[in-house]
Amino acid sequence: MLSLPFSQWLERGGMHFAWVIVAITFLTALTSSAALGLPGALMQPLSGEFGWDAEQISSALAVRFVLFGLMGPFAAILMERFGLRNVICVALGLIACAMLLATRMTQFWQLVAMWGVLLGLGSGMTALVSSAVVANRWFETHRGLVVGVLTASSATGQLLFLPVGAWLIEHFGWHTAVMPGFASCAIVVVLAFFCMRNRPQDLALRPYGADPATPLMASPAARLTFATPFLILRSVAANRTFWILFGTFFICGLSTNGLIQTHFISLCGDSGLSAVPAASVLAMMGAFDLFGTILSGWLSDRYDNRKLLFWYYGLRGLSLFWLPYSEFTLYGLSLFAMFYGLDWIATVPPTVKLVGATFGKERAGMVFGWIFAGHQLGAAVAAYGAGRIRTLMLTYNPALFAAGAACLVAALLVLAIERQKAAAPVAQPA
Repeated sequence: MLSLPFSQWLERGGMHFAWVIVAITFLTALTSSAALGLPGALMQPLSGEFGWDAEQISSALAVRFVLFGLMGPFAAILMERFGLRNVICVALGLIACAMLLATRMTQFWQLVAMWGVLLGLGSGMTALVSSAVVANRWFETHRGLVVGVLTASSATGQLLFLPVGAWLIEHFGWHTAVMPGFASCAIVVVLAFFCMRNRPQDLALRPYGADPATPLMASPAARLTFATPFLILRSVAANRTFWILFGTFFICGLSTNGLIQTHFISLCGDSGLSAVPAASVLAMMGAFDLFGTILSGWLSDRYDNRKLLFWYYGLRGLSLFWLPYSEFTLYGLSLFAMFYGLDWIATVPPTVKLVGATFGKERAGMVFGWIFAGHQLGAAVAAYGAGRIRTLMLTYNPALFAAGAACLVAALLVLAIERQKAAAPVAQPA
């Protein structure tokens, strides 16, 4: 493949191949996030064409979030056994199929199959777990910054694709809106196939920032099975920090992907704002989140991650309380986009750092996979719950207030995590 001569050429120019791995992982997550965000813009068009209400469509999207999350721990296994390149190519292939086949659907079960099952499995095969795996395998330093950059890719996907998708829906219909995401998947698959590698040792490299005197080690022949995630879960089940991070990440997913990403355009439609301006507000959030998440990665390398999470969850909760009173004007929504957007996914770098400090970098990917499962379970609860509330009460306000209150609880919970002085790796499961 091209990766070996490319890495040698970069090395002569003083650049480490780890940054190419970051770029491909960034594009993978960007494409996945674009596919995950688009259904939120399609709720009203699908309802108008097929007669499905918000609760029905939300239930299909909730299936996606559940599978997306539960794939997390097993994604780490797939990456160990089959390599990052193969997992990324298969994941993007599933996403592309889900997007394309959905344009031919006529029944509700097909929506569940395409955008519930296929999209959930495809996006879950990489998810945020790939960010943790890449940061821990390819970097000895700057891990927090790398996780911040990779996590921010979801905001970038929203920033680039949602306004375009909303414009295509308005002018050409929702079938056309899936084409940019499909094309993006195809392009990234080609890049990953030719340039992605599993570990720096595969290219006779040390991780970025590693001591030059460190001997090169052969890639480990990890003997992992699909029972390993459950053994890992059992080994951390008595750890209080694990459950605090799991619970707060549940609230994180509940207050972001499940609520705002899924229902924001529909929420704005209830207040008379059409899809294109609403998608533009989401893109504005993405722009702020791109900056906020990268900054969060930089901060997580330097400051107490517990205190960072306290501020992130607290500010998010206050912004959700304020949203119903914004009157959905340009000024009001711009303020919300700024405060909410700055910490949309800023919680990820401090959470990953706390996982690595508590459980050791070798287990960080798989342990974070379980914590990320909590994130997506929370997203599923909000995706379905907010749709149910909207159907019964004709307003999203109770869902917004409940999510805001949950964020304030999360802000207090993270302060109960003990400060980590050094990594305390979890014992290998028997």
